[in-house]
Amino acid sequence: MLHRYEFPQQIRRLDAANLLYRVVARFADLDLDPVTVSNHQMGYVFEELIRRFAEQSNETAGEHFTPREVIELMVNLLVAPDHDALSGPGTARTVMDPACGTGGMLSAAEEHITALNPHATVKVFGQELNPESWAICRSDMMIKGQDPENIKFGNSFSDDGHRGAHFDYLLANPPFGVEWKKVKDEVEAEHEKLGDSGRFGAGLPRINDGSLLFLQHMISKMKQPTGYGKGGSRVAIVFNGSPLFTGAAESGESRIRQWILENDWLEGIVALPDQLFYNTGISTYFWILTNRKLPDHRGKVILLDAREHFAKMRKSLGDKRKYLTEDQIKEITGLYGEALHVAADPEHPLHAKVKIFANEDFGYRRITVERPLRLRFEVTEETLTAVRESKPIGKALDVTAFETALKPLVGRSWDTKRAAWDAVRTAMAEAGMLWPNGAPFQKALRDVLGVRDPDGEVQKVKGDPEPDTDLRDYENVPLHEDVEEYLRREVLPHVPDAWIDHTKTKIGYEIPFTRHFYVYKPPRPLAEIDAELKALEAEIQALLGEVTK
Repeated sequence: MLHRYEFPQQIRRLDAANLLYRVVARFADLDLDPVTVSNHQMGYVFEELIRRFAEQSNETAGEHFTPREVIELMVNLLVAPDHDALSGPGTARTVMDPACGTGGMLSAAEEHITALNPHATVKVFGQELNPESWAICRSDMMIKGQDPENIKFGNSFSDDGHRGAHFDYLLANPPFGVEWKKVKDEVEAEHEKLGDSGRFGAGLPRINDGSLLFLQHMISKMKQPTGYGKGGSRVAIVFNGSPLFTGAAESGESRIRQWILENDWLEGIVALPDQLFYNTGISTYFWILTNRKLPDHRGKVILLDAREHFAKMRKSLGDKRKYLTEDQIKEITGLYGEALHVAADPEHPLHAKVKIFANEDFGYRRITVERPLRLRFEVTEETLTAVRESKPIGKALDVTAFETALKPLVGRSWDTKRAAWDAVRTAMAEAGMLWPNGAPFQKALRDVLGVRDPDGEVQKVKGDPEPDTDLRDYENVPLHEDVEEYLRREVLPHVPDAWIDHTKTKIGYEIPFTRHFYVYKPPRPLAEIDAELKALEAEIQALLGEVTK
């Protein structure tokens, strides 16, 4: 563990900067005897050093440090439903973080549970890829009386340090938008060989963001429930907005969301204020999952909008300009716990901040709406040029002779393909040419003679209308809605000849969080805008007048 701290390199750096003696002298002046500084106090000192180190490393703090108040809220949401069970005698729980950094989340979870029940036994487990963060976490756990062997080093995807283990609580703040290219071979091999019996059977996200891989990894480590509200596990993870909606129907991301929702694991999502983290100002979300939902929560998902619950910091730390107060943490925790009641009560002051959806509300069918290819036919100078350039026509006959045969038809047009073909056949016969057999020639001839026309003849293939790829459209229809009814209501009034190609229909899942909480703000009255412009114009004129005096 000690070599991960790179002490020899640090000593050389301090010596080169003429700081080594001063640092050692300061430590020598401190009385750190266990009688003077207890193990408990030393733990607090170590934790404070970790916090300061992270705050001073703003550019990379997100890799190993999550703001303490964010962790507190996350742990509250994770553990709050279990307060009664945790308060009983003989309580023993396990907590795991697969991207544990310096161990802040693990420590907070342990503190929360032992605050509820000082006699509870809490064992923490983690894994970390960054060697220095791993060493700090392992040291911290050792100081706090945890087993440091439970903190594994390595990549959670390619080298699972807790293979086959399951835990009561799992929480993580994985890096946002970090690619998983380095472990691509291992992840894809597990996906293909093990399928649903492995960790990544549901699907693989795009290579530039491994967030949903972390979530699948955590889900694989949930304990099996033994009944409603008993056994099982709870999961909390911090995401940016991407996992909510990235990926089209039947993409890897969509399949993962579908897998989670159809298994009824997603309990809720909480939108947090932006600018909460040290290394990014983007909006973030807590996803809370469990495989032991209470009966009144089954089949439902809580969406809680806490984006306006924040206080401004007096001094920014990197990108962190906002924080959560203790009162706000309590309010959000209480609001989440009472979500079903709040959402059902229009008179509740925070009713607009909570919405409840059925799992299937996030599913949709991606339908392909086709319209027929409509053509009229004509021969122009451009048609003759297209004939010369057509490879299928060149393979079927003598292009020069065919072009000569078509020249008398320049300027003529026909409403139907049959009439156009009859005219071309006659012209070819007069030129002593035979009509080639085979579909490639006829298709190529239609391509050069045909002109799209909304009033033209509908082209058919084996008796069915041929779709016009230029007019093809796609619609997302909610899963609970009949697609043919949707077509009749939303499409046919505008394009009566449209139809759905059911062979191309795909199932997708997305969670458009912000859309559900959108509040329309009407534009300001024109008179108000006009008055403001006139006032600004007058102010500018006055300033110009002072300059020209």
